[in-house]
Amino acid sequence: MSNVLEQYLRAGTDSRAGRKSRNEDAVGIATPSAQEFAARGAAFAIADGVSGCEHGDRASQYAVRGVLNDYYATPDTWAPPIALDRVITAQNRWLRSQKNNSNDTALATTLSFLVLSGSRYCIAHVGDTRVYRLRENRLELLTTDHVWNHPQMSHVLTRALGLDNSVAVDYCEGDWQAGDIFLLLCDGVWASVPEAELLKIVSLYNEPDICSRKLCDAAIAAGSEDNVSAVVVQCLKTPPDSVQQRLAAGRQLSPPPARLKTGSTLDGFVIEELLYESRESFVYRATHPQHSGEWVLKTLSPLMADDETRRLALVSEEWLTARMPSKHFAEVLVIQHDQRNFLYLAQRFYTGATLARRQNSGHRYNVVEIVQLAVQLLRALGALHRLHVVHRDIKPENLHLASDGVLRILDLGVAKHANGDAQAVTSAGTPSYMAPELLKGEEATLGTDLYAAGVTLYHLLSKQFPYGEVEPFQKPKFGDPTPVTRYRHDVPLWLDDLLLKACARDAKDRFETAEEMLLALERGETHGLIVRRQSPLVERNPIALWQTVALISLLLNFFMIYLLLVQ
Repeated sequence: MSNVLEQYLRAGTDSRAGRKSRNEDAVGIATPSAQEFAARGAAFAIADGVSGCEHGDRASQYAVRGVLNDYYATPDTWAPPIALDRVITAQNRWLRSQKNNSNDTALATTLSFLVLSGSRYCIAHVGDTRVYRLRENRLELLTTDHVWNHPQMSHVLTRALGLDNSVAVDYCEGDWQAGDIFLLLCDGVWASVPEAELLKIVSLYNEPDICSRKLCDAAIAAGSEDNVSAVVVQCLKTPPDSVQQRLAAGRQLSPPPARLKTGSTLDGFVIEELLYESRESFVYRATHPQHSGEWVLKTLSPLMADDETRRLALVSEEWLTARMPSKHFAEVLVIQHDQRNFLYLAQRFYTGATLARRQNSGHRYNVVEIVQLAVQLLRALGALHRLHVVHRDIKPENLHLASDGVLRILDLGVAKHANGDAQAVTSAGTPSYMAPELLKGEEATLGTDLYAAGVTLYHLLSKQFPYGEVEPFQKPKFGDPTPVTRYRHDVPLWLDDLLLKACARDAKDRFETAEEMLLALERGETHGLIVRRQSPLVERNPIALWQTVALISLLLNFFMIYLLLVQ
């Protein structure tokens, strides 16, 4: 196990063929990084290949490895049951596809999967492997065997991965605490060793590796004719809350009941000044006697006190910003919910100003500045996108240039995972910076952030928009973007082409990733871009094209009639 897990959990496994010639069981323990553990928890798996299938050993190994790996690739904001359902469903389809590709040789297996995330456990289960929990000397079975309800058919499975095109998975959730022990056992163990004996062995051997081995030894000694496998998980202490626990806790907190005055306190923070005020939120500069430096406190206005979506968005923003591995996001002071009385976000205060404020104060950005800012912006977006998170509101107002020269992205309150996030605020974005497809009601993607980045750079150079300003609730018609060189003659052609590509009307004509756009920017004038600077009339205005064709045709007809008449 990884060092980060050993602080909270200990686990051991054993898996043997037993009296059989081949071991068709598989066991697995994930070894996540600290970041993965904080976001997705710890995962453990056991699988038993279906004996009637020729390749049960392959099926169990594929299932354990595949589900363990794919689970940690799911969005952090997905609750474990949602993530596991997606992953296990995909694994079932893959096993079925292997059957179709292998002369109809079935790949089928049972699977019991345990996730310990924060102080909660989640079990995904299909088949007749089992999960037990030992608490206070009481052994509790947490799963149900999917077998025929008949004494002579109790060994026949009704469900398994790979048996059918769809699979029904049982899910079980609950709280776990320090001192709990979880057992994942195949039927070769639990069917041979009575629960009283299981309890005795687990109570006697404190080391998970030794305990799992003794459980398998006991099954073989009891005459088990099947493979024997066991996973033993000891819970030492509960880790910090995951995002799901934080979201749940956020429902219990409310914002301050009124706007805070200078000199007032909030959970030890001393309010120095009000920086920003809107209908939805207040932003303050504050200090704290136990935390050096100055801090920015973001709270919801009392008008939003009953808006659960806004409250959860603030909690999600705190959690997401805190785990960003980049200097281009503000440092977050994470305060556990049981140590605060109100709902707020505390971030490091940086001297400086947003790019919008600098521009509105009269600053005229030159080309060198824009390139330098663009490099930082794209690196920040790259870090965000590698977590599959879409910001959804990139604009000069949300980009802060500090006195240390670092550009930071602000306001992750409307950010959501690229594959969907039920917790995110549904409406987000500023019309003039939104890609055409967003204004048609399509979902935000990583690419729409890059479009907004292109419009941002364009506006910083020209104070204009490539398609003109778009007002809220307006349904604009997008023609061709206006080259920025129309407003700034000092902009080189390669930069103009780069911005035109970033702001292209059609998504397929834009940059696909932040890294691709950054590479084009860094190569600059040494390598040009191939950009379609103007689309054909049939694409820009098909009605006008056919009107023109009809007019020409009409004129030709009149001319032919004239020729006939004069003859």
